[in-house]
Amino acid sequence: MTSINFSTEKDRERAQARTGGKGKGKDDGLTPEQRRERDAKALQEKTAKKAAQASGGSDAGGKSNKK
Repeated sequence: MTSINFSTEKDRERAQARTGGKGKGKDDGLTPEQRRERDAKALQEKTAKKAAQASGGSDAGGKSNKK
C-alpha cells in the first residue's frame, strides 16, 4: 500500500508543477455575485451573437442544405 500512496503523492507533485502551482482556487478577485453578473453578461452576448448569425442566414454550423 505504501508504494501506491507514494506514487500518488509523486503524481500530485508533477501535476502541480505542470499547472504552475496554482492549486484549485479560481481567485480572480471577484465576489460570487460579481462573477455571476460577469458570466450572465457573457452568456447574453454569446446568445445574441448566435441569434444574429442564425437570422443573418450565415452558415455558422458548417452544414449545407444543398443536394
